[in-house]
Amino acid sequence: MTQLHILDLFQGIATLAAAEPTILFGRIFLMMLGLLLIYLGQKGILEALLMIPMGLGMATVNAGVLFLQAGKMGTLFLDPLASSTDQVVSQLQINWLQPIYTLTFSNGLIACLVFLGIGSLLDVGYVMQRPFRSMFLAICGEVGTLIAFPLGVWMGLPLNEAAATATIGGADGPMVLFASLILAPEIFVPITVVGYLYLGLTYGGYPYLIKAIVPKRLRAIQMPPDDTKPISAGEKMIFAVVTCLLLSLLFPVAAPLFLALFLGVIVRESGLNYFYDLFSNQILYGATFFLGLVLGVLCEANTILDPKVLILLVIGILALIFSALGGLFGGYVLYWLSGGKYNPVIGIAAVSCVPTTSKVAQKVVTAANRNAIILPHALGANISGVITSAVFAAVLISMLRAG
Repeated sequence: MTQLHILDLFQGIATLAAAEPTILFGRIFLMMLGLLLIYLGQKGILEALLMIPMGLGMATVNAGVLFLQAGKMGTLFLDPLASSTDQVVSQLQINWLQPIYTLTFSNGLIACLVFLGIGSLLDVGYVMQRPFRSMFLAICGEVGTLIAFPLGVWMGLPLNEAAATATIGGADGPMVLFASLILAPEIFVPITVVGYLYLGLTYGGYPYLIKAIVPKRLRAIQMPPDDTKPISAGEKMIFAVVTCLLLSLLFPVAAPLFLALFLGVIVRESGLNYFYDLFSNQILYGATFFLGLVLGVLCEANTILDPKVLILLVIGILALIFSALGGLFGGYVLYWLSGGKYNPVIGIAAVSCVPTTSKVAQKVVTAANRNAIILPHALGANISGVITSAVFAAVLISMLRAG
């Protein structure tokens, strides 16, 4: 009988002992990071719906490494590097998350499902009531994308990877995933994980940025009553149909996302209650759960420890900071044009992390003036930001594909 070593029984520990120092410390760090994400999600500092499954997946996949055939180390979760038909079919029968990854991640379906759910929650009436101000702020909120792209090239990233990383500035998680899958599939995991981690930090970090840029007397501005008329459900449906067709005609590469987003809007406004409940609950929350879980599982040390990750971390945070500054600058422009009647804090909502940045704007304003209500204006900019982030990403993808 072959002598059995104690570590053969506990292969997670055995693979740690056999790993190179970089992988060893990387696995330990990622396990600790996963536990931190669970804690921050439970405390409400980060988005719990996404961060708790992501954190547990990240910690578990780095703990559950074992020896496979021929002494190769791996896990029983999924293999993102499987490419040939035989490899994929084999992994589909072994790894329990492989079907979800292969059938929903690698083709962008998971991003479309999230967009479908988000669309069912969006009231485009906020945009239609204030279209020019909302779109102006949304464009200002894309400054981070415009700055991050050349910055990434300057820091040594290829054009496609720099463009994919720059989409973090749009602060739209599904869009970051969709764009990185098309532009830089080889590093889409670290790009998407970095993007979602930073988006989770916006709720905690942006209030400090707002207070540093906008003095309290301006944060306390009460928005004057609007002369806006109510927008009917029929008008919202026409807007959604026309906008979807126009954007798809101009930017076919992002047509799946446009269809998903505006289909959700149309279902919301058409009174299809069964579909509305399905999209806004089961599909949105189910897709968000598996998005977080699979992203966490993809953070296995051998996959995520790429020298480019440090560059992605720097570009990602700068993209979101400049996008916030761009939105606040747009808010100041409207403040000056209105003769001091427009609250510049609304500009932060142009960063399209919907509805997080709208809530951030209202929270900061309420702290300065309990009677000031800016949420309708902020939601208009926020929803417009979702559209502009898709447009900017589509422009980058189209330019690089044409080149």
